[in-house]
Amino acid sequence: MTAFNLPDEGIFIGRIWSPEVQGPSVVTLRDGKIVDITSKQAPTVRDICEMEDPAAYVRSADGVTIGDLDALAANPAGDMARPHFLAPCDLQAVKACGVTFASSMVERVIEEKAAGDPKKAQDIRARVGDIIGGSLRNIKAGSDEAARVKAALIAEGMWSQYLEVGIGPDAEVFTKGQVLSSVGPGAEVGLHPVSKWNNPEPEIVLTVSSKGAIVGAALGNDVNLRDVEGRSALLLGKAKDNNASCAIGPMIRLFDDAFTLDDVRQAELDLTVAGEDGYVLKGHSSMKEISRDPADLVSQTLGRHHQYPDGLMLFLGTLFAPTQDRDTPGEGFTHKIGDVVTISSPRLGNLTNTVRLSTQCPEWTFGVASLMRNLAARNLI
Repeated sequence: MTAFNLPDEGIFIGRIWSPEVQGPSVVTLRDGKIVDITSKQAPTVRDICEMEDPAAYVRSADGVTIGDLDALAANPAGDMARPHFLAPCDLQAVKACGVTFASSMVERVIEEKAAGDPKKAQDIRARVGDIIGGSLRNIKAGSDEAARVKAALIAEGMWSQYLEVGIGPDAEVFTKGQVLSSVGPGAEVGLHPVSKWNNPEPEIVLTVSSKGAIVGAALGNDVNLRDVEGRSALLLGKAKDNNASCAIGPMIRLFDDAFTLDDVRQAELDLTVAGEDGYVLKGHSSMKEISRDPADLVSQTLGRHHQYPDGLMLFLGTLFAPTQDRDTPGEGFTHKIGDVVTISSPRLGNLTNTVRLSTQCPEWTFGVASLMRNLAARNLI
């Protein structure tokens, strides 16, 4: 796996596996060097994100230089004998918002109506397009216009639970992965073996403190099993939460005067899928077209109704829903084992992962108990 890139400017925080301590170290980027800033004051990324000004702390924190970014980023993920990047979050819950782009909502309706069968999707896609045309572009969820579109689809027999969360007042928020289960840059991402119709989902992931403060952002791949979820929304857990099915990285860019939530609102994401068969898919997602504001998604997730004592990572959803045929005409895109997926955004860098089956990816064994024991053995807690 090739090294990832980060922009020259910005305050970044992440995690590296340290062979010397057989555990994770909290790191930042300074002048092209990765610096270990793990301390008793802040033994985890969670601790830094709970501070009043995380960026100011990271900017001035004492640390030890580990090595060049490029050299460390090139080390294979999962090689426990060499330092390598992990997902940049640790104790935060990993949550995700679905159907936050009205345009991609149409594809979720199609998945449901096709009952997970990609052969039926093309005809349904054409029918839905005839009903609504281009009326979903820049539509705001919960608005009067959204209600009219919803009514038109229902009148044509195209009612779907995805309509409610796509353009209704309440967002879909689900648990994407368990604490510490996310993989980082360069790692393999996993598809459940039962899935035959699936795709990557390039997204921005917000870093949110326990108080609801949005303190930073990273890139994420919310690996999507279209056939499993399409059969029934009640299979969302099976479709979304599997071994290595959540990738976040390469690092969290913390908010400061030069990078704020407004930059997230204007962000542009590019996607490349490169197959071992020579196939290349290009995609794009623009946060300008999101139907729900990121701050609203955070408030619907965390508040008096639901607390997250260690904060959370929140996937914001994606505009990207590939319909290009890969092999069989009319069946659209699906992953093949060995696909290399790269998600990039100019102010957040790029996140690259290789597609495998979840049963082929390294098993997740380092959980919360392992982390606590490791930090205790290092006299950090």
